[in-house]
Amino acid sequence: MILKHANVVFNMDHLAFAGDLPFGMNYMHLLADRMKKMGTTGKIIGVFHDPAAYMTLSDKAYDAARHVKTDNPYAPLIAGLQKQGVQIEECAVSVKAHHWGNANLLPGVLVNSGAVGRIIQLVQEGYVQIQP
Repeated sequence: MILKHANVVFNMDHLAFAGDLPFGMNYMHLLADRMKKMGTTGKIIGVFHDPAAYMTLSDKAYDAARHVKTDNPYAPLIAGLQKQGVQIEECAVSVKAHHWGNANLLPGVLVNSGAVGRIIQLVQEGYVQIQP
């Protein structure tokens, strides 16, 4: 079966890993790759919030939030997803709760007005929700 069109939102609200690789980011990558190979049109959006919110932070903000000096190990994964055309969004409620701002996020990460409302909006617009 060839999928002609797909709009997909990944609800990145919890931590799930295969080793150190987040399932959701891996699935976004695999889906983007598959859609390109199949010629499938559409859009993939990853909405980060709650326990997974820190994954979109800049190196400096990541180190402060996680109390480490490693830089954000997810930054290259997010940059790769963006290069594939995946839109990465962060929840404004999570940003506010942690006292972060736009300057604390990785380049190209968008802030929505709230993850739950955004996911509801996208589902109502016909997006399929994946919750890895």
